[in-house]
Amino acid sequence: MSTSESKQVKDAAWHDLSKSPEARVAALMAEMTLEEKVGQLGSIWSEFNLPKDDGGTEDSPVDNVPIFAEVAQPQEWSVVTKNGLGQLTRVFGTLPTTVKDGIKKVVNAQTRLTSETRLGIPAVVHEECLTGFTTMGATSFPTPLGLAATFDPAIIEKVTRVIGRDMKSVGVHQGLSPVLDVVRDYRWGRVEETFGEDPYLAGICATAYVKGLESQGIVSTLKHFFGHSASKAARNHGPVSMGWRELYDFMLPPFEMAVTEGKARSVMNSYTDVDGLPAGADPKIFTEILRNQMKFTGTVVSDYWAISFLEIMHNVAGTAGEAGALALIAGIDTELPATRCYGDGLIELIRSGKLSEEYVDRALVRVLNQKLELGLLDPDWTPTKHITADLETVDLDTPANRQVALDAAREGVILLSNKDNFLPLVQQYEKIVIVGPCGDDGAAFLGCYSFANHVMAMTPGSGLGIEVPSIYESIAKKFTGSQVTAISGVPVKEVDPSGIEKARAAVDGADLAIVVVGDRAGLFGRGTSGEGNDVSDMALPGSQAELLSRCLDSKTPVIVVSVSGRPYALENVQGRAAAIIQAFMPGEEGGTAIAEVISGAINPSGRLPVEIPSTPTGQPSTYLHPKYGQPGLGISPVDSIPLFTFGHGLSYTQFEYSSLALSSQSISTNGEFVASATVKNVGKVAGSEVVQLYFSDPVAEVARPVIQLLGFARVDLLPGASKKLDFYVHTDRLAYHGREVKRIIDAGVIQVHLGASSTDIKDSKNIQITGPTREVGPQRKLLTDVTVS
Repeated sequence: MSTSESKQVKDAAWHDLSKSPEARVAALMAEMTLEEKVGQLGSIWSEFNLPKDDGGTEDSPVDNVPIFAEVAQPQEWSVVTKNGLGQLTRVFGTLPTTVKDGIKKVVNAQTRLTSETRLGIPAVVHEECLTGFTTMGATSFPTPLGLAATFDPAIIEKVTRVIGRDMKSVGVHQGLSPVLDVVRDYRWGRVEETFGEDPYLAGICATAYVKGLESQGIVSTLKHFFGHSASKAARNHGPVSMGWRELYDFMLPPFEMAVTEGKARSVMNSYTDVDGLPAGADPKIFTEILRNQMKFTGTVVSDYWAISFLEIMHNVAGTAGEAGALALIAGIDTELPATRCYGDGLIELIRSGKLSEEYVDRALVRVLNQKLELGLLDPDWTPTKHITADLETVDLDTPANRQVALDAAREGVILLSNKDNFLPLVQQYEKIVIVGPCGDDGAAFLGCYSFANHVMAMTPGSGLGIEVPSIYESIAKKFTGSQVTAISGVPVKEVDPSGIEKARAAVDGADLAIVVVGDRAGLFGRGTSGEGNDVSDMALPGSQAELLSRCLDSKTPVIVVSVSGRPYALENVQGRAAAIIQAFMPGEEGGTAIAEVISGAINPSGRLPVEIPSTPTGQPSTYLHPKYGQPGLGISPVDSIPLFTFGHGLSYTQFEYSSLALSSQSISTNGEFVASATVKNVGKVAGSEVVQLYFSDPVAEVARPVIQLLGFARVDLLPGASKKLDFYVHTDRLAYHGREVKRIIDAGVIQVHLGASSTDIKDSKNIQITGPTREVGPQRKLLTDVTVS
């Protein structure tokens, strides 16, 4: 860089802090060439498929997946960054590298960008952070499904404050989380990444997640916008055949809540197409809905290679440049993880007059505004300015972090059944055997986007990178007076029943058996849960169902623990097991939390964010079905009633509900009412109850769910104590998309239900909605406020 160029950058108008943000961004754009503008919309993944000394390549999460291999080509730094750069992709999260080395790589890359490019603009650094900062040695928290099981936004926000703080301390600016896809079919591999099957629960959890990240200065990225989880037959990268009413009423609300209430600053597109039109090329999704209706002002980033998929998968573009043009027109501002479509081909289309430069400028304003918010355009910015971690002492899995992980895991463990109050264990058992492939495997607690299962698993023998006590280790530590042994019996995934009889013999020889079944997260078929691990039915993987059944035939009492990323059918388990516990990949302290529940050290308080099927083939849908789709009507031979329903979860104490009271028997279509009730702990130990409010709309313009969550509150109660709850319900919360695909609230009777789950209803009341049908706008009341006194 010449002396004059250096002075130009140093004294640049966009560095003038006395100017408004708009003026600073305008001044910078005025200095930029078309090539420099487009450069800010791209990214580089420097270490993806990094060449080895022997000429091979590092094993990566997307190796052997042909659709990725076609576009995931190595990039040359000097070529990609010559005109500037928008984002640095996963410097910490691509290879097993120390945090210290990751910091050095970030500083080096930013130094090169600011010294080797004409305008010297640094890049946004992004990482994955779904279950914790996805880097080696960082704390691994429960999966989102496990967090949703807490029904506690406070603990979720506490978790993500830790994640955001740690990412910010090492120079990361943006986290590609959370996943707001609402579960529609449990066979989908990414169920573990979601906040469950109810849009309101998902929205509350997502909002808390976003608030935690954003409070630490991390840009939270909502994904995948939208409809991604409703693919045909629950297949990864499958088209969506969902109508717009269903999309609006069930898939959109979590995004609306996270934008409006959580103030998320970024959104990621869905790979899918809806009725043939790819989301990444649809202006209706990103301009009309996201920008115009939801008033979103942040950045839209592409899912990895999603823009390229417009060319090579969806076949709606003939070249990479044409794919880039479609995405840019639709409203995608930044191409991730690497520049391919927002490059020379796009520039040629603009130069030839086939694409207006206005679309580049529109995206660029958003990208530069966010860089300005992050301080990257300030005159005193340096590559180390915001890095607060000490290179010599940095620790991303501190005791304090682990305590937060334990607190979250404790609240998410769900006691599904407890025959004759078998738990907590009050008597001493001389011999306890832990059976099952997940019994002595800490990795079973970690999600697909944990660094251990996302990256470390690709390097055999490298371990998990963090300490993760298994259930066997945790039970042995908790029950020191017992002889505790472990036997796997069968593998997690492979069909291999050869070890079942040996495991059964171990159960027969013990005084108590804890059979631990479930998943091992991985990518694209490497595991049984996670991205690219869809299944054809809800049977336990491999030979686990056979193992479980044989163990339950024993006269030895059996506690069944399911540690999984999705709900599995537990047919023939209920009634045979002494107790059943569900934990949805509860993170590095999951073993400790489960042992504490079994021992009674903590009182279980988790609730189901998804239903548990009774049979492998009969329950692919969720509780949000219309009466026409209701199971148990005897119309289909594969039909089955869920074994455990949405919101279910038991405690070691008992709760008594008072009668439900409504503040009014009739309100207008633009009114509000208060639903009140009192809950009392009538047992002998302290406990937490999740009080749930539901509603039904018996007569509407279109078929509506039989019952739907309206609000909830988690209440902590000492023995004998009671608390009053008031739910403030605006009619906006009852609105739906009617015949004309407009969101409306119309006159009629609404049934309000108070319960401990979607089927454990304690009381119901009717309220009459009166007046003309009202169209409800996008800036509506999204929350049911609750006060507890």
